[in-house]
Amino acid sequence: MFFLTIKRELLLAARRPFDHLNPIIFFVIVISLFPLGVSPSPEVLVQIAPGIFWTTALLATILSLDHLFKSDYEDGSLEQMLIGGKPVITIVMAKMTSHWLLTGLPLLLISPLLGLMLYLPASGIIALMISLLIGTPTLSLFGAIGSGLVVGLKRSGLLISILILPLYMPVLILATAMVRTGINEAAYAGHIYWLCALLALALALAPVATLASIRVSVSQ
Repeated sequence: MFFLTIKRELLLAARRPFDHLNPIIFFVIVISLFPLGVSPSPEVLVQIAPGIFWTTALLATILSLDHLFKSDYEDGSLEQMLIGGKPVITIVMAKMTSHWLLTGLPLLLISPLLGLMLYLPASGIIALMISLLIGTPTLSLFGAIGSGLVVGLKRSGLLISILILPLYMPVLILATAMVRTGINEAAYAGHIYWLCALLALALALAPVATLASIRVSVSQ
């Protein structure tokens, strides 16, 4: 069921590519504009690059959350999942995984090229990629909770942001500090441990909380 759901989500994404390309395009455009709008100086860009990358990645993730359960809710398949007797939490986890594959993984893959644009050294790019590898799944997991809560509402993008931004703040702070530490070529193992702890917490709590939020939204 887990892999069949992922296959279904990827096929649906292939039929509607622009829905999932928008966050990636947003990520690339915003980061590309900073050298023009702030300063082309390498010294300036290197200092602000960690905050730029992670703030933009966070906003790109929020931008993509509105589609996580919305189409299933609109065509009635989400309600059928809840009453069909199938392991719903497995389906929810598969949809979270699909969200990361369609949003977090592309951000991870294009980050080295954008890092070169902002004059990140090799040590900083490595730290950035590790932080995105650990941090973006956490964003998808926590974001699914907010997406489930507002699935029955129209124009819910702003409400999702308000609901999940407090959950995103620890990831943003730790990941930004980790990239900055990597730029300075210092040890950032502690940051990795804390990001992994947040990921483990999200894996344990987010699927259950998301399922509960979906049940509440569908029952209203």
